[in-house]
Amino acid sequence: MSRPPHGPSSRQDASEDWLAPAEGWHVLHLFYQVDYTQWSLLTEDEQLEAKTELTRLAQEIRSTADTQLLTFSMVTPKADVGFMLLTPDLHTANAFEKQLSRSLGPDILAPSFSYLSLTERGEYAQTPEEFAATLAADRGLAEGSGEFAAAMGEFEERTARVADDRLYPSMPDWPVFCFYSMAHRRGETDNWYQLDLGTRRQLMEEHGRTSGRWEGKIRHLTTGSIGLDDSEWGVTLFAKGTSDVKQLLYEMRFDKAAAKYGEFGDFYIGIQLPLDGLFRRVGL
Repeated sequence: MSRPPHGPSSRQDASEDWLAPAEGWHVLHLFYQVDYTQWSLLTEDEQLEAKTELTRLAQEIRSTADTQLLTFSMVTPKADVGFMLLTPDLHTANAFEKQLSRSLGPDILAPSFSYLSLTERGEYAQTPEEFAATLAADRGLAEGSGEFAAAMGEFEERTARVADDRLYPSMPDWPVFCFYSMAHRRGETDNWYQLDLGTRRQLMEEHGRTSGRWEGKIRHLTTGSIGLDDSEWGVTLFAKGTSDVKQLLYEMRFDKAAAKYGEFGDFYIGIQLPLDGLFRRVGL
């Protein structure tokens, strides 16, 4: 399942070691405030040069193997500009993050929030052994039969497809973007990490059924950040309207995994725009 590394692409120092995870990609969410006072001190030619530099950089990032860059005009004053960067190599992620921060010139983009995480397959998926047991118990299929083999083949194909979509996702161009961090509660009374695996899996299956009802309307990506950032997971949603995001998250609040064990960070809402539209929207 793990994709082979392409090696250093646009890194400034190609001699650096390859810092890719065993599987999956690094994901950076970067949000900035525009310092309009500093921007106003630039001449029109300097402003044009700065926007041209960011456009050139975005093209370079997007031409890098297995790398995606999405750009957002952020809604509410929490941030003005947002980027979502997905790429395998941590050196590449780090180099592009530094370049994005400086792309419009010194002190123009002031970081307001950032989040580092990794794409992951998830720990609660049914194993082949567990699925084989259900074929025998629930459907009465004997191991070694043609029906058993066909069912196992379908299961393995579906499992591989889901894992690939989680580990190596392709983000859509849908306009509404939502990001938030979350963790599972570790309180003395309700502690997620003191539940046994079977109970945790059952709760997450309920959670997954809720989000599954929104397939085709919401693109949902959960990335792991334990040991990488301040929370445990980052959740990224794309939709064609804010009502869908609001309704999905409302419904998920009633799932026990969220209602009893979920803790949520701040929510960041943006509108996905190409850079020329982003420049106009934020007044650059």
